[in-house]
Amino acid sequence: MTKGSQYSHRLDLENGRVEMAHGSGGKAMAQLIDELFLQAFSNPWLDKMNDQACFSLPAGRVVMATDSHVISPLFFPGGDIGSLSVHGTVNDVAMSGAVPKYLSAGFILEEGFALSSLKQLVESMAHAAEAAGVAIVTGDTKVVERGKGDGCFITTTGVGVVPEGLNISGDQVAVGDKILVSGTLGDHGVAIMSLREGLSFETTIESDSQSLQDLVAAMVEVVPDISCMRDPTRGGLAATLNEIAQSAGVGMQIYEAQIPVKPQVSAACEFLGLDPLYVANEGKLIAFCPADQAEQLLAVMREHPKGRDAAIIGDVTEDSLKFVQMETTFGGKRMVDWINGEQLPRIC
Repeated sequence: MTKGSQYSHRLDLENGRVEMAHGSGGKAMAQLIDELFLQAFSNPWLDKMNDQACFSLPAGRVVMATDSHVISPLFFPGGDIGSLSVHGTVNDVAMSGAVPKYLSAGFILEEGFALSSLKQLVESMAHAAEAAGVAIVTGDTKVVERGKGDGCFITTTGVGVVPEGLNISGDQVAVGDKILVSGTLGDHGVAIMSLREGLSFETTIESDSQSLQDLVAAMVEVVPDISCMRDPTRGGLAATLNEIAQSAGVGMQIYEAQIPVKPQVSAACEFLGLDPLYVANEGKLIAFCPADQAEQLLAVMREHPKGRDAAIIGDVTEDSLKFVQMETTFGGKRMVDWINGEQLPRIC
């Protein structure tokens, strides 16, 4: 098919709006796919225009992850729902040590959504996918009536391959392991909340949204004995540590003084009544590794641009109750429990 050749006029990507016909399966939908999605995402798999993608994978175990993105607002300092939808799923795949290869993308669009905004999001996704070394090989688009959505929701599914010799999983975490983070916490959640609340600070707080597959590759090349990696998204560091403690049947001790948080993020959290431990991140990871390899892993992380603020923040302990505890800067201890309810809705 020659893209756009069979249409009497081109899409008005500057002033046009999403219409119900764009999800009807007819010519309007075909034109939207041809002139927007195929133009941005073009690759040998997608260009075949099948209802599925057929591809080969290198040797190794296959990893698959899926994630739905409903963030509000759609555009924010440091990113948008388009790039976020790529980063989030690429990172979920990469946390297993896998090399992400392919993505699918599903769009739910609201009638009346500006085509110029959709074009911006699609191009942002394309740039993010190219930077992460993945191809968007299949997808779907649906349109809901005005008032039944919130502009644009995106679901992405990712496929990757774990090289032989790696076994990175939450149940591999063992007593004595060190806990590391790749950088400052809370940036994403505070960026979104500051925008929603109309707050201004001396320096702009930007989301940390980014893909981490290149950082992960550097880490596992030097320390293949990493026990577990996770990206602390919804629920932040606290939720992620509790989830892993339950999975591995261990306790954890972290140290407040060693947890990296930007001063402006800390100040914003205090103003908004938030705890940085529970605030979402979209471009950081937590890693667990044997204690005798922790300094080596830390050095590798700090050598990478996406890990320059990495830190060792705690230890895995023996605890039948599977508690996560934190030594505060004042020398006391507090429980770091699961959060009750939703602290930051529509954050990713």
